[in-house]
Amino acid sequence: MSDKDSNKQYDSCQVLTFILADEVYGVDITSVREVLDYTSVTKVPQTPDYMVGVINLRGNVVPVLDLRLKFGMGKTEKMVNTCVIIVEIEIEDETTVFGALADSVQEVVDFDGTSIEDAPKIGTQLNTAFIKGMAKTQDGFVIILDVNFVFSQEEILSLASTPDTTA
Repeated sequence: MSDKDSNKQYDSCQVLTFILADEVYGVDITSVREVLDYTSVTKVPQTPDYMVGVINLRGNVVPVLDLRLKFGMGKTEKMVNTCVIIVEIEIEDETTVFGALADSVQEVVDFDGTSIEDAPKIGTQLNTAFIKGMAKTQDGFVIILDVNFVFSQEEILSLASTPDTTA
């Protein structure tokens, strides 16, 4: 049996693609609520480094997270294309909303299941549970993130306990 035969079958999906430190990432469009220009963020004391702060989104307090810091890529610098992707995740039967900083947003791309492969297994030290799959493109790969696994259960629960972060 070849490696290709051992991969699980992926469903077709629409993915919002974005850039983090010159790499292309994506999230399933069904998890994305909207994309905002990066504006002022209110810093919250005693939060993890990757939590930039909170924003007011139509009267709701929404935590904003720096995915580059979370992934060990260094801090996201505010540039002309820097934006906040507002995503929804399900935790304990409740929807939690948070913003994820991105260097820039690219486009929504349709991937059929045959163009998506498993994340590479690189030893046992690397946790790739947050990678839903690797989609092949003409220019390389899009790393499709599973927003429900980018952060640990404890991290999500601590974010959810920030006032008014649930919708």
